[in-house]
Amino acid sequence: RVTTLDLLFVCLQVRMAKVKQVGLLAAGCQPWNKDVCAASGDRFAYCATLAIYIYQLDQQYNEFKLRSIMSEHKKTITAISWCPDNPDLFASASADNLLIVWNVAEKKAVARLDNTKGVPVSVSWCWNSADGVAFVSQRGPLYIWVYRGPDPGVTVHKEAHSFLSDICLFRWHPTKKGKLVFGHTDGSLSVFQPGSKSQKHVLRPESLEGTDEEDPVSALEWDPLSTDYLLVSNLHNGIRLVDSEALACITSFCFPSAAASVQCLAWVPSAPGMFITGDSQVGVLRVWNVSRSTPLDSFKLKKTGFHALHVLNSPLAKKGTSSCSPSKSQYTSSTSEAVPPPTLSQNRSFSLPPGHAVCCFMDGGVGLYDMGAKKWDFLRDLGHVETIFDCKFKPDDPNLLATASFDGTIKIWDTNTLTAVYTSPGNEGVVYSLSWAPGDLNCIAGATSRNGAFIWDVRKGKIITRFNEHGKNGIFCISWSHKDSKRIATCSGDGFCIIRTIDGKILHKYKHPAAVFGCDWSQNNKDMIATGCEDKNVRVYYLATSSDQPLKVFTGHLAKVFHVRWSPLREGILCSGSDDGTVRIWDYTQDACINVLSGHTAPVRGLMWNTEVPYLLISGSWDYTIRVWDTRDGTCLDTVYDHGADVYGLTCHQSRPFTIASCSRDSTVRLWSLTPLISPLLLNVLADQPWEKIIGNTDTAMVPGSPPLLCGKVSRDIKQELDKLSFDIRAKKLRWFSECFSPPGGSSNLWDLVSVINGQDDSLLPASYSKGVMHMKHLLKFKTWEKALSVAPGVSMKYWKKLMQRRADQLMAEDNDDAIPYCVATGDIKKLVTFFSGRGQLLEALLIAQGACEGNIRAPQSSAANHTTNDVDNNLLHKVCKDLAEWYFQDGCSVLAACCHLAVDDVELAMSSLMRGNELELAACVGIVLGEGANQSTAYCLQLLARKYMTNPTWELSADLLRMIPDNHVLLAKLCAFYPGTAAEINQLHERCGLPSLEECKVLAEEAVNEGDLFSAVKLRLLSPEPEVALQIGINHVKEQLAGSDWTVDDIQPILDLMSYIRTDRLITTKTTEARSELLILCGYIGALLAIRRQYSSIVPALYEYTSQLLKRREVCVPLKIEQLSVELDAWRACTQANSIPPSECQREEFSALLLCGADYVTGSNLPSHSDLQLSCFTGQRIQGPVFLLEDNKSAISLNDALMWAKVNPFSPLGTGLRINPF
Repeated sequence: RVTTLDLLFVCLQVRMAKVKQVGLLAAGCQPWNKDVCAASGDRFAYCATLAIYIYQLDQQYNEFKLRSIMSEHKKTITAISWCPDNPDLFASASADNLLIVWNVAEKKAVARLDNTKGVPVSVSWCWNSADGVAFVSQRGPLYIWVYRGPDPGVTVHKEAHSFLSDICLFRWHPTKKGKLVFGHTDGSLSVFQPGSKSQKHVLRPESLEGTDEEDPVSALEWDPLSTDYLLVSNLHNGIRLVDSEALACITSFCFPSAAASVQCLAWVPSAPGMFITGDSQVGVLRVWNVSRSTPLDSFKLKKTGFHALHVLNSPLAKKGTSSCSPSKSQYTSSTSEAVPPPTLSQNRSFSLPPGHAVCCFMDGGVGLYDMGAKKWDFLRDLGHVETIFDCKFKPDDPNLLATASFDGTIKIWDTNTLTAVYTSPGNEGVVYSLSWAPGDLNCIAGATSRNGAFIWDVRKGKIITRFNEHGKNGIFCISWSHKDSKRIATCSGDGFCIIRTIDGKILHKYKHPAAVFGCDWSQNNKDMIATGCEDKNVRVYYLATSSDQPLKVFTGHLAKVFHVRWSPLREGILCSGSDDGTVRIWDYTQDACINVLSGHTAPVRGLMWNTEVPYLLISGSWDYTIRVWDTRDGTCLDTVYDHGADVYGLTCHQSRPFTIASCSRDSTVRLWSLTPLISPLLLNVLADQPWEKIIGNTDTAMVPGSPPLLCGKVSRDIKQELDKLSFDIRAKKLRWFSECFSPPGGSSNLWDLVSVINGQDDSLLPASYSKGVMHMKHLLKFKTWEKALSVAPGVSMKYWKKLMQRRADQLMAEDNDDAIPYCVATGDIKKLVTFFSGRGQLLEALLIAQGACEGNIRAPQSSAANHTTNDVDNNLLHKVCKDLAEWYFQDGCSVLAACCHLAVDDVELAMSSLMRGNELELAACVGIVLGEGANQSTAYCLQLLARKYMTNPTWELSADLLRMIPDNHVLLAKLCAFYPGTAAEINQLHERCGLPSLEECKVLAEEAVNEGDLFSAVKLRLLSPEPEVALQIGINHVKEQLAGSDWTVDDIQPILDLMSYIRTDRLITTKTTEARSELLILCGYIGALLAIRRQYSSIVPALYEYTSQLLKRREVCVPLKIEQLSVELDAWRACTQANSIPPSECQREEFSALLLCGADYVTGSNLPSHSDLQLSCFTGQRIQGPVFLLEDNKSAISLNDALMWAKVNPFSPLGTGLRINPF
């Protein structure tokens, strides 16, 4: 049994997810194996080397989004095949002789087959999926795996064995049961069908007959409309249409040039006889029909060659928003007012059928191409396709991150947009390590497995220097000295750490007894460097002497040492990570190991110190986790389980010290925010606390158990800049600290917009402003539509306008961008906005609406001016901004959503977006700087933050936050009521908050009862020595109200909320059992009604269920019936699910409800986790995004649901009487 004390202890711990995932850079598609992309229904998937990425169509926004990452395979994935009958299942195979059937909806393996004979190179579901999954290794035979049903097991196909040449791939016939074709490396095919003689190694290309030359089959697809025809492509001999029955070639298709060769092909299901191919050298998509031997058309989609193609059967739904349906306008007779169609190239006289092709390229790029509209619906231009070993931020730009990979390239990413901006020339073998040149030199040094080291000049795009002193030995680490930019160190498997100048002159060669894996320059002494060696030792060398012996050798690790890192803030302190699973902290001045950090269960790789908080250390390991340590006492503050494989690299930028990047063998880069770990710091800034609570020296910060302090360069620089200012100090202080604490993803953009609204001079805006969400008054300065505005009328106005509108309708029906100038010319803004919004192009819609408001796009004047158009345009602009904000918001980008609202001066909605995204600290900072317009939102935000900190040791901070709210008497009373100290401590807090002492409150409560002031009576009773009495008074009052018929939620909620602040230790005693049960039930019921009002749909059923369960199980007397609850829940379901428009009563709710309308969606909600999968105790389904654990440490709900629950019901869903604190 759990004792009261245990519960109280749990209650007092702050239950929060500490490290937040704020960005994910997906891997690219692997170029090694054939069947690595697949699609079914509204999903498509592609394989990186070790993980499968699954994208799903978001119906509302008509776009594909990453829904989950499957990373069960531990070696290279060789093939994937989607189940033909069940869109939730696919099968995948990998080089560790493993087959998995995966359920996409449930995100789990349904079946596994280990230890297959040979590596499965190709996989395909049998004609009838109940028959199971077929797979084959290079030489065969074909195995059939029945993974379910009465008789599971693996059988060998009766005929498909004893081949004379390796198998490239195989295909079942889609309609002829049991018919099957194999393609071989010698260019031949083998065909099998039940009841017929099997045909092995037939139909080799004619030019190969009688030779031993190999010409592997590169692609193979049955004609969906024939039982016998199939398309086959050979690497060198091109494409043929062959008849598998007559064993004859029907057509050989010809390419325009001899240099072109086919990598992949696919039939287009919506157009009989049509197929597409992808070239292997350049990204050219060609369109063919079986009736012609030459291509109908070709499009160059990318510089690099294709790797795989798959056509989706169900094209994306067109949103039915345009006023004219396509079917009507296609048949419009246009004899009288003809408009010439847009000019066509000689072979574009046909129209491509609707359809989407999943395209994968050799450089890892993945895209979804809309063939009808000839545009990308989705394109990830390039991605690493293999393990990423290292990542580092550019020293002079925290928005640029470089990554080094097994695939032989270094790539540079913009962390705001998570897109690649540069890639190195490539073909370097494996790149193990990288190091930026200091400052703004814009060069990167890279270290490789076989090709030595190099310097890549990013601006010139080429390798400018190579270092070959280690020969063909692998170089595991390279480090460019930041104190002396002429020196570069490398360490290698040959046992040497070599220091040379950038022009190649060797300064020192330090010989070790075994391979050297890591090295790091001291941050304080330019002549000191540390190394990590296979002999389990850490060495420190001093370059200013000529000796090649180390100055110090640190022993203690039990296995090889990998990385070493000097502390940036504490002189002489360094750490090392080892294969023994520990991190050791060494003090150079004491010649000693001062701490051992144990917790990882596998070798440690990534290592980094925080650049502001001297005791924070972060490590990454082969156990797939990242751990954050407090090195003062060696405790692990948090463990992050989201990566799907070994974590190799960790880094942060000193100007954004609490955002870290990690990279892994799962081929992803992820961005994390550490701000929750140092949480009170930003609030100390916000609450204008003295500097010594914010900035300190390392000695003070290193005292065990003391609160975090900033000790680095950035915080010092901010303070120095603030000391120079004479006005606007608070706004600047909040902005600069907030930017330092916030991860990338729009916070700078948000602050720029706040400055614009507050009247800052435009000339002070940074260059980056014009790339983000801009204020409406600036938009057309930066982006103009010259093409659009140059269409001028030369005929009668009325005739011209009609003609233009006709042409625009026709082009829109064809989904053609050429409609744009016609709409602009006729001033038909609404049609254009609808056109763009319908295609999911919300940014373009915004641009047009803003143009209309600025008067840059106007209908030609043929009559008296119309004064109402401007209001219409203005409403349109607000609507488009709202749509765009909602799009950002549901994509997990609440800060960018807030930017969209600020762009049209909508401060309330901007604040609401930040709060619904749980960006409370940022919202409070922005609200204070915006001033009056944001006052109500800021007050609510400060209340939520105060709730978050009503715990040890931050009670005073909570009181300070409440004091910043103008009308704070009741709020401070709630804080004091909840405070669990001794009588003397409680009285002290009462005094600080301007409240009477415990005994005085008891007397005043009696007076309030006599005067009939019920609310005051309950409040004062809660503040008295016997707060339990308050429950009797309050609950009886609420029960009386509920028994009547004319109560509203607003009558009852304030008093319930007040009672919920009774001290937890008093609420969970046995003598308050009945009162506690009644309070929980009433809070649950009123919480459900509030959740309905605020559209928190995901938790409404859970709140009703919670209330019903408590009513069933507890001895209570409340005027609520279980039957009534189920009637209400059914009614809610009927109303909300039949029509999606909220009832108008909701819209009439006063400001506080409006403010909170709409579900919460925190940053990172859309980012799938790899290995940390939890089931929600509300729905029983897997939780996507951040998880919140309840007080039993077992039950989990999503953080979004926890936040909404806490806003409508302060008590935990487990019914224990403990409050829930997910903020």
